[in-house]
Amino acid sequence: MYPQVFLLFSFFFIAAMQPSTNWHVKENAREHHTSKFSSEELIVRRGQGFTVTFNGAEQPEQNLIFIAETGSKPSKATKTLATFGISSSVSKEGWSAVLQSTSSSSVSISISSPHKAIIGRYKLSVQSGSSSPTTLGTFVLLFNPWSSGDDVFMPNKAECEEYVLEEFGIIFAGNKNHISSFGWNFGQFQGDILNICLSMMDRSLYYRQDPISDVSHRHDPKYLGRVLSAMVNANDDQGVVLGNWSGKFEGGKNPSSWTGSGEILQSWKKSGFQPVKYGQCWVFAAVLTTVLRCLGIPTRTITNFSSAHDADGNLRVDEFYDADGNHLERGADSVWNFHVWNESWFTRNDLGPSYSGWQVLDATPQEESGGIYQCGPASRHAIKEGEVDLDYDGPFVFAEVNADCMYWNYDSATGKKTLIFSKSTEIGDSISTKAVGRDARVDVTSDYKYEEGSAKERDIFKKARKKLGLEDKFDPTAPTQEEIEQKPDISGKFKVVGSLEVGKDLSLLLVLENLQSDAKTVNVNMTAWSTLYTRRPINEIWKDSISVTLAPKEEKQFPIKIKYPEYQQQLTTDKTIQVTALCHVVDGIQVLVQRNITLDNPAIDIQLLGEAKVNKELAVEVVFINPIDTEVTDCVLQVEGCGLLQGILELRFHLSALVILHLVLPLFLQYFTTETETLNFQTHFVQTKN
Repeated sequence: MYPQVFLLFSFFFIAAMQPSTNWHVKENAREHHTSKFSSEELIVRRGQGFTVTFNGAEQPEQNLIFIAETGSKPSKATKTLATFGISSSVSKEGWSAVLQSTSSSSVSISISSPHKAIIGRYKLSVQSGSSSPTTLGTFVLLFNPWSSGDDVFMPNKAECEEYVLEEFGIIFAGNKNHISSFGWNFGQFQGDILNICLSMMDRSLYYRQDPISDVSHRHDPKYLGRVLSAMVNANDDQGVVLGNWSGKFEGGKNPSSWTGSGEILQSWKKSGFQPVKYGQCWVFAAVLTTVLRCLGIPTRTITNFSSAHDADGNLRVDEFYDADGNHLERGADSVWNFHVWNESWFTRNDLGPSYSGWQVLDATPQEESGGIYQCGPASRHAIKEGEVDLDYDGPFVFAEVNADCMYWNYDSATGKKTLIFSKSTEIGDSISTKAVGRDARVDVTSDYKYEEGSAKERDIFKKARKKLGLEDKFDPTAPTQEEIEQKPDISGKFKVVGSLEVGKDLSLLLVLENLQSDAKTVNVNMTAWSTLYTRRPINEIWKDSISVTLAPKEEKQFPIKIKYPEYQQQLTTDKTIQVTALCHVVDGIQVLVQRNITLDNPAIDIQLLGEAKVNKELAVEVVFINPIDTEVTDCVLQVEGCGLLQGILELRFHLSALVILHLVLPLFLQYFTTETETLNFQTHFVQTKN
């Protein structure tokens, strides 16, 4: 009797024990390209097997049932709950478990999810026979661009490395005549970033309106891209970043001072999910890049120069100037020096295979789509072909890269406007992104439109207008064909002479040429305004006027110098100046000459002192020269780098006039970030007072 009691007691004791689960985190992470996540939780990619070992029965193939569930109300109907037993092979359609090995005390199983499984955090349980399910633990399932069955499959492995695993990026800015760049730490594998990205989905308007439906759609990168483009901005919900284009940033940070997404996302969480202040287009795009790469969707930033904001949806942007050449804020249309958005790579099952590939997403809150501030995904191929009637937001994206631009002279006293000239080749220039594996710029303009001014490009433009019903629509505010086809008597342009650097005088040449065979008298009104990068005028810097007579076919040059003290106090943090010359030709047509100028910050020189070795401290010398003959105070040097620093290093200092600053910074190289063992870190200098 005693042996039987002992055996009965032992059986119940073992059955009541919580199983010990070995998730083989390191081994699975290596196979699933998730080793960069700093998490003890298992993180894997869908459509690919992962190994789990736990204590269990001697004949598991006969009685073990696994349960994988996600969301607050998992169900088989919404594909948020799956039950599956042990099978001899991996299922192509659903979840499956294949026995790896078994012993008297443990079972090793390879679990595979379907290629279209919902992404997110799962609870995994096991049930033996008629007993109650026992929880093995949780794991996170992500998109899998390395798997050919996944909607985000990217066949080029180097591109997968760049657009999913690369934590450092280059974002292009400036203007079409003077393209600059700066680094950004996406940091998608840092600390708590994955949990923050998952919480973003659960805080969206889509989830709050219908959580069951929302979670059930999280298998679809098209759906999630649209949801997250809304969540990155704070306009309709408690999204991540609050936009500010006023030029004044009290109560928050100047958008230009951010150097990475990690600080922004962590601040959002620490504040109780209150919007982080402040962001502009590159901040929204960079944060969305971080979130989508973290979830496994290949994503990159795209910069469009001379980017149109077509507020009234007629594929035309109107700009207004007064008789003195001042740029007027009239109407909702605008042209930005540059605008940054995202491209994400996935199939478009809703549109057809020819529209798969790169999709445009834009988290900057410019116009509502479906009642909230979100944009995309719009197929890049559809944009190029003028298929603006396809989902989502095709007309707005098409206008950003290929609207026609109308320049008007506006008389505020009479309300009369006169077309100065129109230009079909002004919008969408030098569309740029970072090269794969290199810090170089790649021009992708030809992927968005055919060659400007070509017959094919004009045919596509007319096709887009026709699809939007604009060809036959009467618009009393539109210019007549006669106005558009007017030929000017003279031409003009501004040339830059010398460097474009903060602290230096700005030297230009106004070049005017008589195109006719008779002399022309021209009265020229010139202005220079500091602007935001959106070309919104802020402060008048300089103005002048001249009168000149041009002999037949004659060209003349007029030097212009704007001294640093004239623009020093007027310059915005965007460091942009618009110079305009409105030329009134006697008995002829007005001609507008303009140039948008972006000044460079003084360079920061970075040198490694010694050899870089993993897990060894590394000294880096930073050299900065104060370019002006005035002391600058309350300066901040921010340093941020993947695998080099924990968080952001900030140093504050003053600089005397024309002094060279030498700083030696200690960094700690935790790991090499790429196979070629290169170092990526960035510095950002902020002058807060002078």
